Amino acid sequence: MRHLNILLASLALAANINSAAGAAKSLAVKATNPLPEARSSQTIELSANDLAPLGQKDLAKIHVRDDAGKEVLCQAVDTDFDAYHRPDVVIFQTDFAPGQTRAFTVLSGARQVYAKAQFKAHGRFVRERFDDFAWENDRVAHRMYGKAVETWAGESLTSSTVDIWSKRVPGMVIDEWYMVDNYHVDAGEGADFYTAGTTRGCGGNGLWAADKLWVSKNFVNSRVLANGPIRILFELVYEAFDVNGSPVAETKRIALDAGQNLSHFLSTYQPQGAASPLTCAIGLKKVVGEHKQFDAGLGWMAIWENMEKKQGMQGLALIVNPKDLLKETGDATNNLLLVKASPANTVSYWAGFAWDKAGLCADEEAWKAYVAQFARGLQSPIAVTVSGE
Repeated sequence: MRHLNILLASLALAANINSAAGAAKSLAVKATNPLPEARSSQTIELSANDLAPLGQKDLAKIHVRDDAGKEVLCQAVDTDFDAYHRPDVVIFQTDFAPGQTRAFTVLSGARQVYAKAQFKAHGRFVRERFDDFAWENDRVAHRMYGKAVETWAGESLTSSTVDIWSKRVPGMVIDEWYMVDNYHVDAGEGADFYTAGTTRGCGGNGLWAADKLWVSKNFVNSRVLANGPIRILFELVYEAFDVNGSPVAETKRIALDAGQNLSHFLSTYQPQGAASPLTCAIGLKKVVGEHKQFDAGLGWMAIWENMEKKQGMQGLALIVNPKDLLKETGDATNNLLLVKASPANTVSYWAGFAWDKAGLCADEEAWKAYVAQFARGLQSPIAVTVSGE
């Protein structure tokens, strides 16, 4: 038996040596901007298959260096929420000049440990504030409402809206604002100046049937898949709600990357029983005196409006896949884009905002230009190739 154990150990050691010998020491990544315009804070995503030649199964040990050999901040992300919560992609960000190709080296190293100052995206379930879910990056912040606030005697609200928190500092503020519990007053970082109520706010959605908007109640469950330093990724679960006599449940997956003003929303609907093809309605709250622009070819709607309490100006926007766009419409309280759901009953779109006091979009033309460029970028993503070195 002793000899057998020695033999098995030797075979295992040999296998590990052969495996290590067969693994690539590093991978070369080339990323190209296909557009003739500069693009900042572009997220590069490498899958587990892309990284497999390194022989490193723990993606939290992946490191990225630029062409000068400088370490680039990266993040391992779990996109499929498997049983072990194992990351399956690695992301990092870079800026591009018009038409530029950039080169990076990817290799294995020590497990990533981040400093607080490196976090540019963050979010959490806020049980102490009656089940809010709040998220932010270095540019914007939002929240949505959970079940407990529906019956809170102090300020009950039944709504699946998307609220705006107007921040004007790059650091993370959500935890501090909730801790101080005075976030309707601007102490130099911004504040909650927006009233979303039962409208769709900044990118809330519903289903459209019989020429009417049908919306869910508050979310009943949440889960976080990734929480910075580059991307916050989470899901909200909604109980079935009535859509013209048919119950439909929904799960929203929401992602926000550093350096971006727009979050990505992916709604997956679960019709309970027979249901005709679904039409999704995505909205921005109507405001008196708003300036609205719409581009069907690129699939975007942008609004420039006065903020409440005379706090300046803000822009809001929606971007959808123009191939799925049915029409622009509205109801009493919302500007709406109607889009057809996929055969799998999913709908993907982007929504977000900018505040002029944050110093990123000073006026309406700057906001329109930002939204249009974002939409062009979605149609012409960064081209990435990976090869062994």
